Amino acid sequence: MERLDLGYIAARRKELRLSVDEAASALGLANGSSYWKYEHGIYKFNAEVLPLLAKTLKCKIENFFTPKLAKTESKVTTFRHP
Repeated sequence: MERLDLGYIAARRKELRLSVDEAASALGLANGSSYWKYEHGIYKFNAEVLPLLAKTLKCKIENFFTPKLAKTESKVTTFRHP
């Protein structure tokens, strides 16, 4: 399962020197405060906005996702052949 990499989205916006107000405007949001809440996970990006977000951040939609690994514990046991 993959999850949205909000860290990548924020870093990419900053790399392009876009303010939260500029990103908000590009996505049709009311203001930078609203965009900031999406970028920090308070609100969730809808799938429909991802193509526009990718265009704004000049990247591919695939870049927004990172594999979500399950937290598991593993024990290493040594098998000794008798």
